[in-house]
Amino acid sequence: MGEGYSRTDGGRPHLHALPDDLLEQLRAVERASGPSQHLLLEAVLSVGTGLELPQVLRCIVEAAVVVADARYGALGVIGPDGGLSQFLPVGLTDEQFKAIGPLPAGHGILGELIRHPAPLRLDELGAHPASYGFPPHHPAMHAFLGVPIRVGDDVFGNLYLTEKRGGGPFTEGDETLLSTLAVAAGVAVEHARLFEQARYRQEWLAANHEIVAGLLPGAEGNDVLSTIVDHAVRILAADLGVLALPVAGDCLRMELASGVDAEAHRGLVLPRQGSFGGAALSAGRPLISGDVEHDPRITAGPPRWWGLGPAVAVPMAAGEKVLGVLILARLRGRAPFTESETAPLLTFAGQAALAMELSEQRASADQLTLLRDRDRIARDLHDLAIQRLFAIGMTLQSTVRFVDHPEAHERLLRAVDDLDETIKIIRSTIFGLRSHDVARGRQGLRARTVTTLEEASRALGFMPSLHMAGLLDTDVPAGLAEHALAVLGEALTNVARHARARSADVSLIARAGRLTLTVADDGVGVTENGGRRSGLLNLAKRAENAGGGMTVEAPTTGGTRLVWSVPLPA
Repeated sequence: MGEGYSRTDGGRPHLHALPDDLLEQLRAVERASGPSQHLLLEAVLSVGTGLELPQVLRCIVEAAVVVADARYGALGVIGPDGGLSQFLPVGLTDEQFKAIGPLPAGHGILGELIRHPAPLRLDELGAHPASYGFPPHHPAMHAFLGVPIRVGDDVFGNLYLTEKRGGGPFTEGDETLLSTLAVAAGVAVEHARLFEQARYRQEWLAANHEIVAGLLPGAEGNDVLSTIVDHAVRILAADLGVLALPVAGDCLRMELASGVDAEAHRGLVLPRQGSFGGAALSAGRPLISGDVEHDPRITAGPPRWWGLGPAVAVPMAAGEKVLGVLILARLRGRAPFTESETAPLLTFAGQAALAMELSEQRASADQLTLLRDRDRIARDLHDLAIQRLFAIGMTLQSTVRFVDHPEAHERLLRAVDDLDETIKIIRSTIFGLRSHDVARGRQGLRARTVTTLEEASRALGFMPSLHMAGLLDTDVPAGLAEHALAVLGEALTNVARHARARSADVSLIARAGRLTLTVADDGVGVTENGGRRSGLLNLAKRAENAGGGMTVEAPTTGGTRLVWSVPLPA
């Protein structure tokens, strides 16, 4: 080739850096001395300048149209299922593109080139046996030229051109030019893939670093899970991210979901058999779906994948222990997940699983420290506080007989009774402190009440005041405790949604054979928002089923006061 081809323009690569097979094809075009050789050279250099794969693909099809002087062109990327996973057209207006409808899947003439990856040149499209015709609103097309794009030994996709400008068929010279451009396109795609892999690897490493760094000061378990999902969604430009954790009964619980229709997934419990995440766990490797909404592996649970297409599910394993599965999905019509994208995802998922395990171990260590502190406090209360109170009570009882004044005598007896009640409360507290089963469903009523208020404070915007009295952890049966907590949660939710309150007061008292829950707020009042009535019926029903009752009052000072009271078993 002449030395003129060795120069660069605007930072473009030197031709001697191109692969030998591409250089040989360029020399063949040069020997033909056709006027299009300069256009081809410009096209080859232009497709080699891009690094982002979408930019490279768009540049390839635009260069092909110019080189062969075609009116319409397209690049079809072949997906894992053998059909077209991407289709990039050139030459159509936005109106024409929308009027044609769905993108082609790879049938007809387009499928012919997929099945037989060799150059195909036709004077009349409709005359070929594989032709299906055109959908409504599709512009007329006659002459056709298609060539495959290979990356290494694999067929990456195909270039399609139709309608030679000025009329007439495509020539053998056009086929040579387009085949040469296809070789350059394969090189450009390979380079873009390598760049994409390097960029993804760097982003995954940064994400792992942030997750581990966040664990060092001690992060909550849910914060760790949220960070994992957020990073995966951001790096892979997903529209939905779901993290599922194994639960009893060979099921998966959708612990976290972020993005499109996340509410349809969050909290859902599904069997492994019949779920996308379960299929990935069974396979022990990443699973890719081109159309998750209609994936035959998904047979369990309610419809929840509306409008979503490409998806990937990756097991999260730390050694032999499977801690969960990460699921990502994109909207229908978007690019499918590629191997270069998902290859680092398995490593990220494994490292994220290690982070989850570290978080669990840290939580266990913190819980052990807490239990030790509880034992120490309980021991001090028993050995010091109760003994001193008991001694004071005995002293008062012995003093009563020396007091002749009736009123003073009565006050001393009431003080002794109060001390007895205080001792009972402290003993109940000691019992709760020494309970080592700290799972949420088995904590004492006092601790769970505090937790419920803390959770509600996020929606309320403030922390309600709390007063508790009586032997809540010992005298209140588990069933009644569950009712009381459910009523408390619903009452505070109503306050957050409807009351527009600035403060709320909660009291939970077990006394004189009854459990009484009171929730008062300073909001607009129940009569000004009928929407609060719908949830109150359920609360009243809970009281009736337990043999009690509920009242909702509007105090003269404003706001609402809910009193829920049920009898305690003798």
